[in-house]
Amino acid sequence: MVLFLISAITTIIIATIMLYQRWWTSNIPPGPKPRFLLGNLHQLKPHWTHSFIEWSQTYGPIISVWIGSQLTIIVSTSDLAKQVLRDKDHQLSNRHRIARMTQSGNDLVWSDYSPHYVKLRKLCTLEIFSLKSIENFRSLREMEARSMVMSILKDLKSDDQTGKPLVVRKYLGAVVLNTISRLMIGKEFESEEGKEFKSIVEKEHLLSGSGTVFDHVWWLKWVSSWIISDKEFLSHKDRRTKWFRGAIMEEEDVAVEDHAGFVRKLLVLKEKNELSEETVHGLIWNMFTAGADTTAVVIEWAMAEMIKCPIVQEIVQQELDSVVGSERLMTESDIPKLPYLQCVVKEALRLHPSTPLMLPHKASETVWVGGYKIPKGASVYVHVKEIGRDPANWINPLEFRPERFLLEETDVKGRDYRILPFGSGRRVCPAAQLSMNLMTLVMGNMLQCFSWSSPIPGERIDMSENPGLLCSMRTPLQALASPRPVTRVITPLTLD
Repeated sequence: MVLFLISAITTIIIATIMLYQRWWTSNIPPGPKPRFLLGNLHQLKPHWTHSFIEWSQTYGPIISVWIGSQLTIIVSTSDLAKQVLRDKDHQLSNRHRIARMTQSGNDLVWSDYSPHYVKLRKLCTLEIFSLKSIENFRSLREMEARSMVMSILKDLKSDDQTGKPLVVRKYLGAVVLNTISRLMIGKEFESEEGKEFKSIVEKEHLLSGSGTVFDHVWWLKWVSSWIISDKEFLSHKDRRTKWFRGAIMEEEDVAVEDHAGFVRKLLVLKEKNELSEETVHGLIWNMFTAGADTTAVVIEWAMAEMIKCPIVQEIVQQELDSVVGSERLMTESDIPKLPYLQCVVKEALRLHPSTPLMLPHKASETVWVGGYKIPKGASVYVHVKEIGRDPANWINPLEFRPERFLLEETDVKGRDYRILPFGSGRRVCPAAQLSMNLMTLVMGNMLQCFSWSSPIPGERIDMSENPGLLCSMRTPLQALASPRPVTRVITPLTLD
């Protein structure tokens, strides 16, 4: 009798699970056939986006991919993106998190859409990203851009650098990181601290784009810590914590009023028990990682494109010479009078968005998109890079042609679903305007002060990408920099 009851109960449970699974997976978008436990993990290339593109060509613009036991929906047209980010935005504003990379989701980037998220976003907007705050810190960004130019001039004059190409990423990474660090903590990092930070972030992007079956099969997450020890990730986590405590919170025991930058505001809220220590640390890490690399990556791609296409560089320089002249450096107040330079930034964001898949959304309830069901708990990716290269929206989409944005006013901050480098809807990047200003200023200064060319004429620039969350150039861009007349104005400063 007991055995009969056990068998009956087991049969009922299995039948219930099978019926639920059949209901849960019915009417979902088409996609490659998954394997038990692995899903489609075994079919994914190191660059997941390449696999998604191939499958979209086979199954259509909305596809289902099983990352282990996690159902993942990828949409790759502007119309579907509009449904995800506008029409169903409320139901699709949560975050899918992998515990080892995203912690508990108490920060801004990885938290679900909740009162906690709204509170953090409002805080960041008021303190850093509002138009008033952006204007207040304008001189800081201009000073850092000027320092970048001086650093390039100094290296060009050094004996061991004469006639040699410069690694462009070195200067872009420094100017962006210095700008953010001064906003956040009121000072720049020491040289070694900055190098260590860049190395840690690069490693984190690579880890976020990989993972094991233990990260993606729900029941294995519970036992993975008993079966394996992810030494690579644990080592990375310890390294990140050590850097953070040394470079950011080294003065945590100092009185709050002696701190500077955004950290001071966060510590005040921590003292009032309005923010936890975990949230403070997570928020600071968000600001550094989300801002530093993403901005520098887009500028590096843009510089590579202009070295490949010198005519674009010449048009920008002609515009700068006409509007700004050669007696002073370009400032942010010049940006509205430099339409072609703004177009270059937009074109770089269209062709080379820093996060080609956007961050993963998660369904808080079952919704329908494109005529297909997205069950509660499913992850949703918007393939931003593919949308920006869709021939249905863009003429000659694979060509770098900034003038396309002169023909019509195009918003790149979330209102035009053909180009979504900053996302859209409730999870749109709050730093979009700040990022646009910084990219335009840095790029303008680089092109006003120098002409950039390939070290070996006729040699093809390696435009391949690194795998991972961030779409950076696999081979750092190297270029020859020839000073232009405006550098005479700032040359004496390099000798101080």
